[in-house]
Amino acid sequence: MNGKVALVTGATRGTGRGIAVQLGAVGATVYCTGRSTRERRSEMDRAETIEETAELVTEAGGKGVAVRTDHLDPAQVKELVERIDREQGRLDVLVNDIWGAEGLWAWDTPVWEHDLDNGLKLLRLAIDTHLITSHHALPLLIRRPGGLVVEVTDGTADYNRTRYRNSIFYDLAKSAVNRLAFAQSHELRPHGCAAVAITPGFLRSEMMLENFGVTEENWRDGARVHEDFVLSETPAFTGRAVAALAADPDVMRWSGSSVSSGELAKEYGFTDLDGSRPDVWRWIVEVREAGMTADPADFR
Repeated sequence: MNGKVALVTGATRGTGRGIAVQLGAVGATVYCTGRSTRERRSEMDRAETIEETAELVTEAGGKGVAVRTDHLDPAQVKELVERIDREQGRLDVLVNDIWGAEGLWAWDTPVWEHDLDNGLKLLRLAIDTHLITSHHALPLLIRRPGGLVVEVTDGTADYNRTRYRNSIFYDLAKSAVNRLAFAQSHELRPHGCAAVAITPGFLRSEMMLENFGVTEENWRDGARVHEDFVLSETPAFTGRAVAALAADPDVMRWSGSSVSSGELAKEYGFTDLDGSRPDVWRWIVEVREAGMTADPADFR
């Protein structure tokens, strides 16, 4: 990926940060966007910043560039893409990982009882931001064949198709992002560019570690809260999945598909930071939902 340029949106924390850093580890220049900076936090009011992510990208071997951007504002996104064009003259990878909707949905609450403003805001954050970004960024990406768009979601299209994701707004958002990758793949194909949807497994993001009352050092204790946590993964795992896709000269074979980090690890041979290959989605389908018993070690 030396000489390649990536834009990772929602790079402040979690999967976005993991993807940005791993693209840096293979030599890419990575523009890291989000709304939380050292001078100004977003309404999520967390400590992670896009400057930290950019520094981690550079430490990993790439070049990180932090650009505060609200991806609901088309003018800011347009300015961002113009800057990338001006500074780099190219864009090889676009990662749509914007979310920021934590706390806006209520589990197991029917639509007529759900807070409507929160639900509609969730959809705007999850879908509108991706469309606005693709609208402005894709004209730069399609200048060269081989470009890649990655849509980050929760659950593959196959998994979500037959399962209710506990909230109508959350369900719609995560299913729609899978469909965004499918639709963009058709529009990008004449230009020799690909679009893929990817879902992490049980992610050990900063927020999830806090929710489970653990750290990255003692994360296995989180299995006391939820048994599936024993098959959780770091954000770097999805990051390595995206880096593998971006470096694949035959990436068009994936275009339009919806895949998990675990599936791609099996295909490309990469591992998580601890050398394992966790596949919680396969565990859920083959063991938990099937009412079977198995050794979780066989799924990582």
